[in-house]
Amino acid sequence: MDLNYAPADLAFRDLVRSWLESHLPADLQHKVLNHKRLSRADYVCWHHIVAGKGWVAPAWPVEHGGTGWSKVQQHIWEEECARVGTPAIMPFGVNMVAPVLIAFGSEAQKRHYLPRILSCEDWWCQGYSEPGSGSDLASLKTRAERQGDHYIVNGQKTWTTLAQHADMIFCLVRTDTGVRKQEGISFLLIDMKTPGITVRPIMLLDEDYEVNEVFFDNVSVPVGNLIGEENKGWTYAKYLLGHERTNIAAVGRSKRELAFIKRIATSQHKNGLPLIEDALFSTKLAALEIELMALEVTVLRVISQEAKGRGPGPEASMLKVQGTEVQQRLTELMVEAVGPLAMPFDPAYLEGETPHSIAGNDDAAPLVPYYFNYRKTSIYGGSNEIQKNIITQMILGL
Repeated sequence: MDLNYAPADLAFRDLVRSWLESHLPADLQHKVLNHKRLSRADYVCWHHIVAGKGWVAPAWPVEHGGTGWSKVQQHIWEEECARVGTPAIMPFGVNMVAPVLIAFGSEAQKRHYLPRILSCEDWWCQGYSEPGSGSDLASLKTRAERQGDHYIVNGQKTWTTLAQHADMIFCLVRTDTGVRKQEGISFLLIDMKTPGITVRPIMLLDEDYEVNEVFFDNVSVPVGNLIGEENKGWTYAKYLLGHERTNIAAVGRSKRELAFIKRIATSQHKNGLPLIEDALFSTKLAALEIELMALEVTVLRVISQEAKGRGPGPEASMLKVQGTEVQQRLTELMVEAVGPLAMPFDPAYLEGETPHSIAGNDDAAPLVPYYFNYRKTSIYGGSNEIQKNIITQMILGL
């Protein structure tokens, strides 16, 4: 595998860099690079800018609004966006439910939903995890009973990211209780404005409102909102999770955060010397950078396979495990670098209500909330313990 970009890909990178430089709003970039909180309006604003260029869904087929970029070009786009500090394009619509729609949805579903995802007219959230059904997702209990041309849905989902903003939710529901648990699950699209849906916030350690419980009380869903075949939802769920776990690696963002730590460690001092010259700290930093380089090589290997028409197998789980562990170690090293300067919680600064932090160090102020938030990464998308089991089974046959 050649790890060097071809001249055409380097020219594409220059094009992307030029466009981002002239189109990324400075206020959004400032929030991202300084670990401040983003609002729904911030995410939608950036989505509209990228959609106006036609670049919001680079992995989609061209006939549905994709860019026609190669896998390498898609990687370059993601890496450059991370490098300069763009808000994320919310993945639940573009990268998660859309691939399922394209692969398994009806023509009517594609015509209706895909343009609305491209335009961000619909904000999507994911209804997978339930109390007691997280890593063992196939044990889910949310029930959908067919009554004529509708399903009646009852149950609860939890850890539903940004459901407070969502117009739609894609849900795994149980439609048959008399078969093996994986065989009785269906994949439904549900309008969040439907009577009987209640969204209740879960406040996290970083004092932010990011995830929710979602309750379904006799929620009526048209049969036309079923993806594919009834009781085949587990197949579609696994297809979606393959996309999610590969994207979770987030190499570009981790490279940006590594550069941030180096900048902080250059300005912080220990025993009269810049922290980056401290032997213990620099050893930790170097070891983490090596892990990140190895992760990037694995990502490029997966991209090379995908370019040849082979989807990710156990590599998706490998990327998920290593990617999230690197992310967590980055946040740990950030807090170690600034020490007690990261202690204060300053919501007004994080929300952009005040120009400077009460801590007196604007770089340090957001880092403890950031650290707490990133404890979740080794759990969502399938916990890392479960991913290690998958790797063991698929590679070692155990």
